[in-house]
Amino acid sequence: MLAVAAVELRRFLRDRSNIFFVFIFPLVLVLVLGSQFGGGGTTGSAVVVGAGSELRSAVVTALEDRDVSVSLADDDDALEQVARGRADAALRIDDADADAYAAGEDVTLDIVASSQAGAPVTVQRAQSAVRAVTARQGQVAALTAAGVGAGAASAALDRADQGFEPPRLEVTDVDAVAQEFSGLGQFDIGAASQLLLFVFLISLAGSSTLIQGRRYGVVARALTAPVSSTQLVAGQALGRFVIALFQGAYIMAATALLFGVEWGDVGLSLLVLAAFAAVAAGAAMLVGSLLDNENAAVGLGIGLGLVLAALGGGMLPLELFPDTLREVSHVTPHAWAYEAFADIQRHGASLADILPRLGVLLGMAAVTLALGSWALRRSLARAM
Repeated sequence: MLAVAAVELRRFLRDRSNIFFVFIFPLVLVLVLGSQFGGGGTTGSAVVVGAGSELRSAVVTALEDRDVSVSLADDDDALEQVARGRADAALRIDDADADAYAAGEDVTLDIVASSQAGAPVTVQRAQSAVRAVTARQGQVAALTAAGVGAGAASAALDRADQGFEPPRLEVTDVDAVAQEFSGLGQFDIGAASQLLLFVFLISLAGSSTLIQGRRYGVVARALTAPVSSTQLVAGQALGRFVIALFQGAYIMAATALLFGVEWGDVGLSLLVLAAFAAVAAGAAMLVGSLLDNENAAVGLGIGLGLVLAALGGGMLPLELFPDTLREVSHVTPHAWAYEAFADIQRHGASLADILPRLGVLLGMAAVTLALGSWALRRSLARAM
């Protein structure tokens, strides 16, 4: 049984067509979804124009501290970026501004805003950044004029900043969906949904290898060895399970390392993944045993995988579904796994908290594996 499962995994990894769809494409989609819809990105982009100076360095640092993406350019290039919507605002710093800053005087910068929706927010952050750096420089200049050394003045201001707690604004959104997603990283939601999509999709699409095994006589030759039909069926089931588990574990590890996705309790997340992988393995066995054409199996697997993922939260978060559609979504294993992952990632759920959803997944796995094993036995009898 272990030998059959190991062979299935090796065949899966040796298939060059899997390199893109298994290892690259899921991460690309996580990146795209996180970049488009994630909440942890920058809060705007600005282009700073001007020669290198103490003022320019201070403004760039202050903008970056406010999560604004900053780039440097000349005047013409900056205006073109703003006009084309590639940047929200352009800040011009000339020599007179730099001299006024060095003298501790007020600084007035020209800001050119784009027509993008986020431009007003970026302009406000730029104004806040300029006020902050000029206020600090003015404080140093005032202390220096009073006879305090520049180094001692800066050190005293640093100590004052550390001992002073600035006022804090806390915004509470009463919207249930906003509260559900609050605190999530930019890529967290996309990672969980793409994991469910690709584990099931790749498992169903890979069911064609079962058909190839029967067509090319691999199954018949295996049964001539001291291998019983029960061992062969169990090996195929274990092989499908290992492939699905490998796919999911890879996505979890890669997204955590590359995108900083928080999976919560890793042990519980792997447990949910294992239950979902068992459902996918049973479904793959069922499709691969009932069909006799590889192309039909791949087409049905991809179509069925996409439909179930769309219905079960693999493409759009379940929280955005209407109530009726969300109830209907629970006919899919994806919905139960999605909610289990959400509980673990967002609410720090324990095993007892996710046990009902885990139980449903295990029940679905038992049914699909039983049906898949029965169908595979029938196909083995036909192959003999």
